[in-house]
Amino acid sequence: MISSRSNTRIKNIRRLHNRKARQQSGLFLIEGLRLVMEAMQMGASLESLIYAPELLISKQGQALVAEQSREGIDCLEVSAAVFRSVAVKDNPQGIAAVVQQQWQTLDDVRPGEASCWIALDGAQDPGNLGSILRTGDAVGAAGVILLGDTTDPYHPTALRASMGAIFSQCLVRADFTAFVKWAKRHNYTLIGAAGDAPTSYRDADYRRPLVLLLGSEREGLSPEQRAACDVLVSLPMVGRSDSLNLAVATGIILYEIFHQRHATG
Repeated sequence: MISSRSNTRIKNIRRLHNRKARQQSGLFLIEGLRLVMEAMQMGASLESLIYAPELLISKQGQALVAEQSREGIDCLEVSAAVFRSVAVKDNPQGIAAVVQQQWQTLDDVRPGEASCWIALDGAQDPGNLGSILRTGDAVGAAGVILLGDTTDPYHPTALRASMGAIFSQCLVRADFTAFVKWAKRHNYTLIGAAGDAPTSYRDADYRRPLVLLLGSEREGLSPEQRAACDVLVSLPMVGRSDSLNLAVATGIILYEIFHQRHATG
């Protein structure tokens, strides 16, 4: 059992709370029985399991550790104090895992006839990104394309908000120019969300292969991004608020896309 918080492996795991360390290593840390089980069920590549017997009271969790140990996964037994030093949750369940990140490039993506992608440019809130991943999974979106200086989907807050969708949604990183060329080359309709767009989100036709493009929480879409879109849609509002939360706005439009496609079979 590892009982020292200054253990080299524990220090390296703790560094995964930092985006730079995640980018350099290509790894990220997940915590909690549900997320660890989701990673395993979805075939994620686990580097190691970390568990604290004193905290891991779940019989299912104990069985999972035993099974993974038999299958050759590196299982680190640590003290409760050491586990709390790497945990983000206030009341940790005593199980976590180091997992390899999964990224695709635009060249990896194989467009489908009915595919729907979400593209985010400049989104800064990891909770928003995680929620968008979760909604994208719910409506059957292909994945999320992250453009520009967008927050990290492997941030602990994004992971919690995704509720496991981090493992089911494809993640692509690209710059905006390459993204637009890719969308045009594969005949994707580019639909942007803008508060002042004349077309209501319910009046657009979403039955084609498309990418839903949204800008940052603070600035929205830039003039260049708006110009690249085939259609701009808005969400009607009658109260004093002049905007909606990015994840909420994305979810509303995604469910309209889902409704149109489901209604037409």
